[in-house]
Amino acid sequence: MITVVGESVVDLVSQDGGRSYIAHPGGSPLNVAIGLARLGRPTAFVARLSGGTPGQLLREHARANGVDLSWSVPAREPATLALVQIDEARQPTYDLYVEGTADWQWQDAEPRLPPRTRVVHAGSLAAWTPPGGDRIAVALARARTEDGMLVSFDPNVRPALLGDPAAARPLVERYLAIAHVVKASEEDLRWLYPGEEPVQAAARWLAAGPDLVVVTRGGEGCAGLTRGGDVVRRPALGTHVEDTVGAGDAFTAGLLDALVRDGHADPRSIRDLPGAALAGVLDHAATVAALTCERAGADPPTREAVAVRAGARRVPR
Repeated sequence: MITVVGESVVDLVSQDGGRSYIAHPGGSPLNVAIGLARLGRPTAFVARLSGGTPGQLLREHARANGVDLSWSVPAREPATLALVQIDEARQPTYDLYVEGTADWQWQDAEPRLPPRTRVVHAGSLAAWTPPGGDRIAVALARARTEDGMLVSFDPNVRPALLGDPAAARPLVERYLAIAHVVKASEEDLRWLYPGEEPVQAAARWLAAGPDLVVVTRGGEGCAGLTRGGDVVRRPALGTHVEDTVGAGDAFTAGLLDALVRDGHADPRSIRDLPGAALAGVLDHAATVAALTCERAGADPPTREAVAVRAGARRVPR
């Protein structure tokens, strides 16, 4: 089982130039869990889920996609909300409403992970928003050291909430000693380390603890860096972009799916991942992300859809 820990957010997506909004279930960790479940991976989502209509929307979305919520915690606080605007380049911007919401209020001895978990992923707002971010870091460290789980992390930086890069860096960097696999966007790294080339920043991260760091670069593709010194760069897949909402989360789901598929759920195998094998993992993740970009909102593909797209790429033309 793959377990995802973190927030779930109701995205209110602007329509008609902001005159109306449509509610969609979202939040980076929930999107990753949905993506994994649609790819056929047994997946648990560990979150604090609010009551009321917003919380019910989030629960129904997870359950309809086969995500196990039995380790999530019922919460009295309201759900986190995001107002989402899509610009002319089909890129989203977010206004987040997080004050006093359910996702950051973890209590002592929480979160708890299902004992069958082989891979645990966390990141985004819940990983660095107090007070709950500290408890998530402790839970992931325990999962690595005591339970031997493969740990994955994606900071999913939101500058409006983190404020100053100098203050944000320690909140993000503490996970470098915990995670085996770290995925970040080029935008994340540019904001955290102004003036530094993102792949160089990723190489420094690699030296701090992870065995694999992956940098997504939008239309420029992605790069994977391993402790063996390899830097594997893969191009972006040509696709029609409806919008990029959830694309990074879909990439993360595809990345973890491919690592499990190829027998790399054992943390020891990540250290010696050959370049050719990493290229295949990155291509799979990129395919999952590309298919998500072709649909409005965070709507990741099924395994069957990914297989069709992968097969189409192999057919001579």
